[in-house]
Amino acid sequence: METQKKESHQNNLIEKDAIDKMRKLIDKGGSCFFVTRANLSNAHKSRPMAVQKTDEVGHVWFLSAADSVKNMEIAKDTNVTLYFQGSSHSDFLELNGHAVVSKDRAKIEELWDPTLKAWFPEGKEDPSVSVIQFIPESGYYWDNKHGNTIAGIKVLINALGGGSVDDSREGELNL
Repeated sequence: METQKKESHQNNLIEKDAIDKMRKLIDKGGSCFFVTRANLSNAHKSRPMAVQKTDEVGHVWFLSAADSVKNMEIAKDTNVTLYFQGSSHSDFLELNGHAVVSKDRAKIEELWDPTLKAWFPEGKEDPSVSVIQFIPESGYYWDNKHGNTIAGIKVLINALGGGSVDDSREGELNL
């Protein structure tokens, strides 16, 4: 009986490679589910958030209302998880770390986008604008090896032929 050797799909990344992968996947998604842990019912709270910037050391930056529930929860417990999805078939990212809230005016100026006036009518000078700096400590990613088009073609060919294909790639991100 002949056995087939299964190709490993695990590709753990460290330091610069992990940060590069993280930044690439964040850029594809642009927004995430921002999950805090501290709240009245001790359950996780999740809400969508737009990423303003991911810097060269892997910190993820957001703007938020200073009096938001999210900011109050971060004051109680700085542990946060971010979930990103770049497409319906790939580019998934989970990041675990902690968040720091500040009113750093220079950082608000740097991160400001005119579309944020929908939440902050007074613009970047709005006194309720705060900065959230997310500092990742670990993460996990799932994507495919050859891009969505090639992966889709492989799935179609194998579905018609009765075979199976696993074009996935995943791994830990050690930051």
